[in-house]
Amino acid sequence: MLGLDSQIRFSIHGGADSGGVAGGVDSLLAFLETAVRQSPAETFHDLMPGIAALQNLHPLFVHFPIALLSLFFAVDLAGTLAGRAEWRRVAGWLLYLGVAFAGITATFGFIAADTVAHGGDVHEIMESHEHLAISVFGLAAFLAVWRGIGKTHPAGPANAFYLLLAGVLAGLLMFTADLGGLMVYKYGVAVEAAADANQAAAQEHEHGTTDFDQPVDHDEPVVKQQLGLGSAIHQDGAQHSQVDPAPAAASHPHQHNHKHAH
Repeated sequence: MLGLDSQIRFSIHGGADSGGVAGGVDSLLAFLETAVRQSPAETFHDLMPGIAALQNLHPLFVHFPIALLSLFFAVDLAGTLAGRAEWRRVAGWLLYLGVAFAGITATFGFIAADTVAHGGDVHEIMESHEHLAISVFGLAAFLAVWRGIGKTHPAGPANAFYLLLAGVLAGLLMFTADLGGLMVYKYGVAVEAAADANQAAAQEHEHGTTDFDQPVDHDEPVVKQQLGLGSAIHQDGAQHSQVDPAPAAASHPHQHNHKHAH
């Protein structure tokens, strides 16, 4: 029969033979002992290494408006179809919270656009992302004001138009999130592991040359340039495939700086 210690033993990111309650208490005491000797900033870095590694706060808030505004449309539509007024009241609060977080997220997004390194291809994506984000915030704010002025959810033909606008909002939100994901997961914008590559891309974007002082081949596919899979002609005349030491995140001849008057 298993003993009590075996039944309550647990481990996190490790084998079942390590840790347990005693090991967890020992780790906690070791952490507290270390925290006493550290500064608050060092302690926060240990507790929240993911947040501490962020270049800006935009990623920390971006999921809130996506979730809240998407739920607003779904719940409001379901409440209309089911004739449930209480569901629509909940949808209204989801909308108000979504607008608040959309404003916060957009603000940090504009700050991020001025601080993260990126080249020309990413700049165009970022501009579209910003325009869509402004549209999302503006339309969501309009729907919130409409709902607030009436002090209840719309009804009759006005409600059909209201839900149509809410559906447009959900679509804009989807495209905005998609472009944000494209910048992060394809181009590595604001990702520390890709920071050197993006900085090199920004410099190349400014000077229009590679690290080897060769003109940028704009006819070469963008994805191939992103992965650094260009080709070099060696002195013996043979062409070899190589991986560039600093893969580019963009390939236009100058660097953009975002300046917003928001």
